[in-house]
Amino acid sequence: MFFFDAVVRVRAGTRTDRGGNTVPDWSAGAVNRLPVAQLNVQPVTQAEAQDATRAAVTTGWRVQSEEGTRPDITAADRLEWRAETYEVDGEVAEWPDPVTGAPHHIEFTMVRATG
Repeated sequence: MFFFDAVVRVRAGTRTDRGGNTVPDWSAGAVNRLPVAQLNVQPVTQAEAQDATRAAVTTGWRVQSEEGTRPDITAADRLEWRAETYEVDGEVAEWPDPVTGAPHHIEFTMVRATG
């Protein structure tokens, strides 16, 4: 595989809501951005759903990091790629090296819904 793709990981800051709870803060000044390279991004899903008020399209991409890398990406993060914003769908799977047990690479799906 080729690992020439890159994304920007966007992680929410936190704020306190009116009830005193700590909640994610996605405002521009609160988020943390981190460029992440050495990725392979491949299409995995496309789905359309229509109802009386809208047509929704969901597109998914499978992301795999290069062997020997373990980028700091979690299920709570958003990702910017090709001028669009995606969400991590499900958990980030960490694959161990079969010989050493050290992290070999990670895999996850990112999705974007419109409509």
